Amino acid sequence: MGEELSGYILRRMLFMIPTLLGIMLINFAIIQFAPGGPVEQMISQLSGDHGSVVSRVTGGMGGEVQSEPSEYRGAQGLDPAFIKDLEKQFGFDKPAHERFLKMLGDYLTFDFGESYFRSIEVIDLIAEKLPVSISLGLWTTLLSYLVSIPLGIRKAVHDGSRFDVATSFLVVVGYAIPGFLFGILLIVLFAGGSFFSVFPLRGLTSDNFDDLSLLGQVADYFWHIALPVLAMSISGFATLTLLTKNSFLDEISKQYVVTARAKGLSESKVLYGHVFRNAMLIVIAGFPAAFVSLFFTGSLLIETIFSLDGLGLLAFEAALQRDYPVVFATLFIFSIIGLVMGLITDLTYMFVDPRIDFESREVG
Repeated sequence: MGEELSGYILRRMLFMIPTLLGIMLINFAIIQFAPGGPVEQMISQLSGDHGSVVSRVTGGMGGEVQSEPSEYRGAQGLDPAFIKDLEKQFGFDKPAHERFLKMLGDYLTFDFGESYFRSIEVIDLIAEKLPVSISLGLWTTLLSYLVSIPLGIRKAVHDGSRFDVATSFLVVVGYAIPGFLFGILLIVLFAGGSFFSVFPLRGLTSDNFDDLSLLGQVADYFWHIALPVLAMSISGFATLTLLTKNSFLDEISKQYVVTARAKGLSESKVLYGHVFRNAMLIVIAGFPAAFVSLFFTGSLLIETIFSLDGLGLLAFEAALQRDYPVVFATLFIFSIIGLVMGLITDLTYMFVDPRIDFESREVG
């Protein structure tokens, strides 16, 4: 079993290499050749035309159309030699394939270069934002799974009871409310809105965090993340609860459960000895996508609402500014996290159900 597991892990890790290369190549082609890159943005800033968010998304810099042909919009009146210096500064004096190959070589050593617009190494910038994203992703995932799985199992066992009906109403309401809207409601109620001022509204820790005792620092940390984590958990909690319930209901109705009960096994042994490992496979399968989405797409609005500066907001701003080093670095990290989570999920299958044969399992 150990050799089979090691071989499977090795195959999965080798499979990550072409996956990462493909992701990087596609996104490099899309972003590199899209209008509104760093040279155009620098020209726009020098021309005093910063443009709107919409213009940055569409690539239009809002500059005057020049009388002479030029590669960049808004470059009228600027020295062509200065434009060449800008291209050299941002690395655009080299062909695209050379930039791509150099990027791959740098990424092997996790050298992401320097941000175009922040004057800081990208790896340092990511390390600065990572605690927020890890806090939101980790605690939201743990809270969702710790609440949803027991609740889903209990709803399946007591299907149709008053408990099931009452909790189903709460689950449906939670599923219907977007996380950011629930976050705004929490702010109004508990963070200095019209009612109570119980929780802080900004940051991951207080200004005097370093002066607090260890216990005080832990309390201060959870005090700050309580509302954003609760806001992010609401929709994921509802989805996971329904998924767990339906998965258990499907397994409970199968013949092997009827046979186990007929042989005199207790309800707890039937439920946790047989049903649990089969029903949990589909729940575990959705873990990687849920975890990665919490890091980026799920946390973007929450980070904005609660003034938290994490990877989600960083990646969004970098995409608007065409800050290529930051865009590629965050994409690279999210891709690695997703692939590693997929591997961990498959390994978790083995602990839930040891009957899985890794030797015959295909990678893909």
